[in-house]
Amino acid sequence: MKAPPETVRTPRPGARFHLERTLGVGADIALPPDAAHHAVRVLRLAENDPVSVFDGSGGEYLAVIVRIGRGEVVVRTTAFVDVERESPLAVALVQGVSSGERMDYTIRKAVELGIAHIVPVFTERSVVKLTGDRADRRTAHWRALVVAACEQCGRNRVPVVDSPLPFERWLGDLPAPHPGEARFTLSPAGAQRLAALPRPAGPITLLAGPEGGLAADEAALAQLRGFDAVRLGPRVLRTETAAVAALAAIQALWGDF
Repeated sequence: MKAPPETVRTPRPGARFHLERTLGVGADIALPPDAAHHAVRVLRLAENDPVSVFDGSGGEYLAVIVRIGRGEVVVRTTAFVDVERESPLAVALVQGVSSGERMDYTIRKAVELGIAHIVPVFTERSVVKLTGDRADRRTAHWRALVVAACEQCGRNRVPVVDSPLPFERWLGDLPAPHPGEARFTLSPAGAQRLAALPRPAGPITLLAGPEGGLAADEAALAQLRGFDAVRLGPRVLRTETAAVAALAAIQALWGDF
């Protein structure tokens, strides 16, 4: 990672903003309109208030608000903080698209729990079906949620969110497992418990169904591609709970919890 000489290690301010540009020390930067509105109208920040900004490449910059105008907030970066808050586990969540707030909740909490990659898929039981412009708008919405979650939880690297694909197409394009890679499908009928499994030596791919779970033929196809069915206790979890519970368990067992 490239860090300027002014690198320091200090506690981060509470207000954090992601900027889609390469950052450096000593630059005056106008926050995007939505971020500017949030800073002034929601957080009630004022000139000379400290904030931090990050560009997604790692680390963050301490900054101070130097100007607030009509619809404009300008911050000046003052120092680079070489800090990482990423999980030691490379976990991808393949989530059957669920409806409305359920999918939003899953995505936000997955980011807080250290997910590296989110792959939305349309399964047989997905209530939501999106194509064309609607799919593009929903993907943009999910990516905005990911950025907001990173701002909230302190992450400085933004997880990737793929455009949604039909389950069969995603599975057909999936390469053979990497050495040490673990692939898990969440299923109440799974023969294994996460706690009984050894720590994977490589990346982890977690497949979770939408409302109603994966259909039997989808679960069978996933098994053929190396996915082991695991259960999370004896109770049936809702779609917005299942992936979040599994990610929390994975972090507690093998990650940084």
